[in-house]
Amino acid sequence: MRQFPLLLPLLWLLAGVVTGCTKPAPTTYQGYIEGEFVYVAGKLAGRLDQLLVSRGERVTIGQSLYALEHGFEAKGLALAEADLRQAEAILDDRKKGLRPDEIDQILAELRRAEAAHELSRLEYERRVKLYASATIAKEELDTSRTTNAKDKHQVKELEAKLATGRLPSRIDQIKAAADAVEAARATVGQAQWNLDQMTQAAGVAGLVYDVVHYQGEWVAAGSPVVVLLPEQNVKARFFVPEAVAGALAVGSAIQVAYDGGNGPMAATVTYIAPKVEYTPPVIYSQNFREKLVIMVEAAFAPADAARMHPGQPIDVSLGAVGSGGGK
Repeated sequence: MRQFPLLLPLLWLLAGVVTGCTKPAPTTYQGYIEGEFVYVAGKLAGRLDQLLVSRGERVTIGQSLYALEHGFEAKGLALAEADLRQAEAILDDRKKGLRPDEIDQILAELRRAEAAHELSRLEYERRVKLYASATIAKEELDTSRTTNAKDKHQVKELEAKLATGRLPSRIDQIKAAADAVEAARATVGQAQWNLDQMTQAAGVAGLVYDVVHYQGEWVAAGSPVVVLLPEQNVKARFFVPEAVAGALAVGSAIQVAYDGGNGPMAATVTYIAPKVEYTPPVIYSQNFREKLVIMVEAAFAPADAARMHPGQPIDVSLGAVGSGGGK
């Protein structure tokens, strides 16, 4: 009975040693800021004539970023527009028929032919009477008849020509002219596209993270000139053990702290990797070294994302800000 008071402190000491040998699970996890960049480039090559933004500037959607030399493309557009106007004029002419002065010319020829026919008709009738009285030979009558018939056909020919001149061209000619107009419009569209490619605008709002080419340099087709970093493309990337990842889900709230910050910032889990991997070399936690982990990504509010920098180390705690951290 007297030995129990001495044994109790010894048991407490052993319990403390065992407890001290067991490492507690970490409450924070190391990670870094990742940025998904937007590389702005055109499909055509050219000399960089205007660089309209600088590194560190923030741009809005539709803001012009740079312009390549475009004299050749501008001339090509002007030529295509001239061809379109010509094709439209031809189509309009096909629909109208002959011009008024051409119609007037046919009318004058018709009036002259009608007068000649009237004269030859009267001469033929006179020759008929003379031949009946045996005054002229039959050859003179035949000549008069032939002249009258010829003048009559001339009148009919000019009447037909006048009617045709007042009509539009044939359907197949009009259709061919319409097709030529559509082809010319397509050429104008292509020339306009080529000209537009020489000036590039921002498709997203964000930070001008880098400038790859400068004014006066030659830019190859497809080569980026400006690199943008939209706020929505800034995210936290960190790594947690498998057991911890099982408790996370897309939409889970986390806290992100970094050196120089005024306190943890809220972020939301947006992606959990479907497979495990070894701790990447950029993560220097002794607790994670040589262990399998799962990568997790989280997004910030736009105002918070604008303060973060790709590659920046961060400490992540699970749970919402103000909840006292995670597990």
